[in-house]
Amino acid sequence: MRTFGFPEFLFILEAAQWTLALSAIAFVGGAILGLIVALARTSENRAALFASGVFIQVFQGTPLLLQLFLIFFGAPVLGLDINPWIAAGAALILNSAAFLGEIWRGCIQAIPRGQWEAAMALNLSYTARLRDVVLPQAFKIALPPTVGYVVQIIKGTSLAAIIGFTEITRAGQIINNATFQPLEVFSTVAALYFVICWPLSLLAAHMERRRARALAR
Repeated sequence: MRTFGFPEFLFILEAAQWTLALSAIAFVGGAILGLIVALARTSENRAALFASGVFIQVFQGTPLLLQLFLIFFGAPVLGLDINPWIAAGAALILNSAAFLGEIWRGCIQAIPRGQWEAAMALNLSYTARLRDVVLPQAFKIALPPTVGYVVQIIKGTSLAAIIGFTEITRAGQIINNATFQPLEVFSTVAALYFVICWPLSLLAAHMERRRARALAR
């Protein structure tokens, strides 16, 4: 048994890089898949509407922890060799895609109908209408809630500790098992999450205020 000191703090701090890496993977993968989901949700294709709706209901309607378990423990049953990195990344990407897709669906549908009609009057194709008229405007609306959701992704990575992925929370568990000083250890873990997430929360709030001022003019 040892006491919680600077080397133990450094071990937890070094694990933050894996939290950030997993968050980046989840956001980039979730953003790509989420955009596809959002476009499917706003399309006129019934099959795309149905498939994207089922996807969102499944991944928004079940806990992220359960999704981690199903991927990590279910893959070997199907004969797939999977490690915590892949399992955590896959679960977070799918979960993030469901929420980002719904956020961006709302932003796309928030564009006034007149913009769609003006683009149609210019005889633009559906792809051109989205690319040149709708999505650039929806992007501005989507920035604040997207930045805010990144905070949820970062905090969600803590669940990967359950399957043995060594990020901040798992590092804290390891140090706590060695020191038996949970107050010091998990206060440090909480402080690190706060330091990472707080600036993003401030940025999201600032974007919301700036957009509100722009609309009020």
